[in-house]
Amino acid sequence: MRLIVLGCSGSGPGPASPASGYLVEAGDARLVLDLGNGTLGALQRHLDPWELDGVVFSHLHPDHCADFASLAVHRRFHPRPPFDPTTRPLPVHAPVEAPDRFAAAFAASAAERAVTDLTDVFTFHPLSDGATGTVADVTLRARTVDHPCDAYAVRVEHGGRSLVYSGDTGPCDGLVELARGADVLLCEATWPHVTESWSEPPRGVHLSGRQAGEHAEAAGVGRLLVTHVPAWFDGDQLLAEAKAAFGGPVELVAPDAAYTI
Repeated sequence: MRLIVLGCSGSGPGPASPASGYLVEAGDARLVLDLGNGTLGALQRHLDPWELDGVVFSHLHPDHCADFASLAVHRRFHPRPPFDPTTRPLPVHAPVEAPDRFAAAFAASAAERAVTDLTDVFTFHPLSDGATGTVADVTLRARTVDHPCDAYAVRVEHGGRSLVYSGDTGPCDGLVELARGADVLLCEATWPHVTESWSEPPRGVHLSGRQAGEHAEAAGVGRLLVTHVPAWFDGDQLLAEAKAAFGGPVELVAPDAAYTI
C-alpha cells in the first residue's frame, strides 16, 4: 500500500496545506480517507478523481468533508466524463447522517435541499462501531472514537498490510484496539500536552502529541505518522512529544508526501 497526503492541516486549511485528506493506493484500488477543505484540488495532482474506487469519511466536520460538495459537482456536471457516473456510483463509507449532511452542503437553498438526492452518483454505506466493508479488494474496519460528533477510526487492510487512520479523537481504547499490530498508525496530534491553558488536555476532543505516541505504543504499531496539526501550533513540538512516548519510528507528515506501507 501507499499513502499520499493531500492535506494535513488540523481544524481547517493552513497557509501551507489543505485540511485533512489522504489518498490510499492498495493494489489496483484507489480510495481517499476524508476530503477536507482544498483536498480535491490536491487530489488532482496525483489521481484523476474519476479513477477513485471509494471515499471514506471519519466524521462530518468541515475540515474533513468540505470538498465532498466539489466532488459531487465533478461527478454530476463534468462536460466530458469517461463513463456515465449514474451507472457506476461511487461508494461512500461515512457516518449515517452523511447523505443529509452532503445534500445540505451541495444545495444552495432550502428549496433545493428539499429535492437534492446525491444517490444518482454515490452509494452511501453507513459506518458504525465494529462495522466492516470493502472498497474493491481492500478491507475496511471501523471503531467509534471520542469526538464531539459521530466519529470513527478506520483500518485499511490489503495484501497483508494495514494502515489505521485515527480521524479526530480524544484518548480512547477503541483506537488502540483497532490499531493493534498495524503497520502504520496515521494519528492526529492537534495540540501540545501542556499549554498555558491546561496541564492536561481537554478530554473527548483531540490528542496531544504525547497521547498520539502513547496510543501507538499501546497498540504496538510498526510506525507512527503524526498529522492534523493546526496552523497555530508547532508541528515539531508535537512530533517531539510523540517520539518521547513511542519507541518506534515517528514522522510528521507533509502535504504531497508519500509513504510506503
